[in-house]
Amino acid sequence: MRDTDLRPSVWVGHILLTTDKLDASHKFMTLLGMRSISQGEGFVVLELRGGTHLVLLERKTITPAPASFDLMVEDLDATHARLEARGLAPSKIEEGEIHNSFTVQDPSGHTISFNSTHVSDQPV
Repeated sequence: MRDTDLRPSVWVGHILLTTDKLDASHKFMTLLGMRSISQGEGFVVLELRGGTHLVLLERKTITPAPASFDLMVEDLDATHARLEARGLAPSKIEEGEIHNSFTVQDPSGHTISFNSTHVSDQPV
């Protein structure tokens, strides 16, 4: 790590989400702003900012639930408006103590939370 790089030296590499609608979930995630990286029999890999990869794993049946991760964006209002314009039906933005947030539901029924940023440029 360079002396001028104030970011932490570790980050999340991979997060997983199961789906019973792989193609629809793949398209949905690209509409959220992820980049498609790889696709194979029963899986899709998408890239998020910072190099984190979301791995979608196809299953015959799933139990819809809140995702085990949330997403953070620079401009929550603009992201909400963009997703609404794309027909993804985001919930109302809720004000919180640390983050403002909203949710969207993916094609398999999982709920994904979007949060306002609080990324720091301070050294650890």
